[in-house]
Amino acid sequence: MNFGKTFLAGLLAVVAGTFLVFFLWIFILLGIAGSMEKSVTVRSGSVLKIDFSEMLTDAPSSDPLAGLNVMTFQTMPQLSLFKALRALEAAAADDRIAGIYLRMNGTGGIAGTALLEELRTALEEFRQSGKFVIAYNETYSQGQYYLASVADRIYLQPEGAVEWSGMAANVTFYKGLLDKLDLNVEIFRPTACKYKSAVEPFMLDRMSTANREQMQELVNSMWNTISGDVCAARGIDSVEMRRLTDNLEVTLADEALEYGFVDELLYEDQLKDVFADLGVAFDDNDYRFVTLGEYASQVGADLKNISADRVAIVYADGQIVDGEGYGKEIYGNTLAAKLADVRQDEQVKAVVVRVNSPGGSALASDVIWREMELLRAEKPVIVSMGSYAASGGYYISCPADVIVADRLTLTGSIGVFGMILDPREALKNKLGITIDGVQSNTSSDFLGKGPLTPVQRAMIMRGVDRVYTTFTKDVSEGRNLPLERVLEIAGGRVWSGEDALEIGLVDACGGLKTAIALAVDKAGLGDSYRIVEVTEQPTGLAALLSSLNVSVREAFTRSDLGVMMKEYATVREALSQQGIVMYSPCRVELR
Repeated sequence: MNFGKTFLAGLLAVVAGTFLVFFLWIFILLGIAGSMEKSVTVRSGSVLKIDFSEMLTDAPSSDPLAGLNVMTFQTMPQLSLFKALRALEAAAADDRIAGIYLRMNGTGGIAGTALLEELRTALEEFRQSGKFVIAYNETYSQGQYYLASVADRIYLQPEGAVEWSGMAANVTFYKGLLDKLDLNVEIFRPTACKYKSAVEPFMLDRMSTANREQMQELVNSMWNTISGDVCAARGIDSVEMRRLTDNLEVTLADEALEYGFVDELLYEDQLKDVFADLGVAFDDNDYRFVTLGEYASQVGADLKNISADRVAIVYADGQIVDGEGYGKEIYGNTLAAKLADVRQDEQVKAVVVRVNSPGGSALASDVIWREMELLRAEKPVIVSMGSYAASGGYYISCPADVIVADRLTLTGSIGVFGMILDPREALKNKLGITIDGVQSNTSSDFLGKGPLTPVQRAMIMRGVDRVYTTFTKDVSEGRNLPLERVLEIAGGRVWSGEDALEIGLVDACGGLKTAIALAVDKAGLGDSYRIVEVTEQPTGLAALLSSLNVSVREAFTRSDLGVMMKEYATVREALSQQGIVMYSPCRVELR
């Protein structure tokens, strides 16, 4: 009897505690959501302040808890590129906005180098309205300075600094670690794919000659774009720019002033005179600042001609994986279904597919590719490439009528590989675990109690070769290039958007706005159209709890790993690519 009472009391306590924790989470999340809703009044003479108080992302997040830090319960607002571009376009025509103040000292930022390029281009277009753009910071990172270089005037704190040293791309190799752990990796890569470097960290301890060649050319191309833009904006000779960069001569504030990187050294309070000269009102001990995120929230949806024909934006953002779902990945069947929906929607006359992906599952990529083919047969399809659209990301892009890439887009990587992790020796030597069993046929067992047999290896290699043959054939047909030419520029090699234009992998350099304009033109819509974003937010308690579970797990992992979290995420993503995949791990970012 006592046991029964104790058991029931314990059970009741568990149930009550579960409900208490659940409702506590609900109240916390409602409080967070409520704190995010902020009424903003844009007064005459307001200044649009880009301070990175939010994270600029390539696509709207499908995560209901995106930006939430579960360790501190603080949120990082997220602003999609499309909303940011619309806000800047609206601000240029808004009589209440006097100009833009770049004060990039927030905890947010920009998720991708190509987004930096697109935001900078949008600021250039804003300046054509005749309104001012000025920049101020205590220190400028290279990315911040690249963005600030578009301004009419650049100011720097007298004891501040400018980081300006060029670009670098490093690869971390894990072969030695795998050897120490007795972990064996079986690699399957076509001989022609010598540039397909995704597998190198697990089979080598340094860059191969081919990978070093492609990465050097990629870094050079991207840096030439960035430094060239800065030279043009600041009137600096390109030869002088190389000398200054090589010798790190633009670091201290007085050096930045001497070589024309900034216009004046000021403390922030001294900007009062600058704003006064620009006619900016100062009242109630403050300026009429409105942040980019706040202003974007005031720019309503595209409601002009509500019954007009539509241009749909469909997002392909993240690693490509099999099946259905939502989150940080591109689920093949889910994206294919979205494309099918816009194909069947009679009001949608053209489609822009925004691709920001390193690729992933070859099978899921092919599922998406097929739906892209069906879509193009009925409507104009324009692909807009983000920071990277490589490997599987390029495969799903190649059927488009037109491909538009930013100059800093990492694209191409037309190649494939297979990888199987064999943990048997590690389990035996490190943990004392062994495996044994029986099988019905000679080749029934894969990495069960023995290594891969020659027959099994041959079977996997046939699959890898077939995928590469299909990949190059589809690129040849989609891009209207001779197969021989595709094979010359394939091999898993990555290219910058600017170089990809020269070799025919893309049709134009530009951003999302360029792609939208092309879609409108190809559909013959004139000025009578609406732009709609195709987004699906998972709803319900299950979606909320699933997102919360992922957020909590990532938060504790990040807490344990600290600065190594990014490296851990890269390894985890790469090791998840077992089987036959189209995947490129390359990342070249402007610090």
